[in-house]
Amino acid sequence: QVHLMESGGGLVEPGGSLRLSCKVIGINFRLTSVGWYRQVSGKQRELVAFISSGGDISYEDSVKGRFTVSRDNIRRTTSLQMNSLKVEDTANYFCNINGPNGHWGQGTQVTVSS
Repeated sequence: QVHLMESGGGLVEPGGSLRLSCKVIGINFRLTSVGWYRQVSGKQRELVAFISSGGDISYEDSVKGRFTVSRDNIRRTTSLQMNSLKVEDTANYFCNINGPNGHWGQGTQVTVSS
């Protein structure tokens, strides 16, 4: 059974940083694509960062230059380093493998507020 276990959310002031992590078990992680999504209550979930099994990376425009996605295939983890956080980054963040029809983490809340 596939499980994705997220950690690292919390409350941070504007301009601060947070690092989200996601541990994946139950699947050959090195063969998966990884996405980090976020969702604000009442709005659609949006993809903010993506890293393919081959290491190709893309970002949603609003986070380019501030967020960095990475993966460690040996430790079967993926991370999202978020710097220069803005109030509008406040959301519930989810890690995902193999696309929307794949597997999801439980979500971790990120709140950016002074």
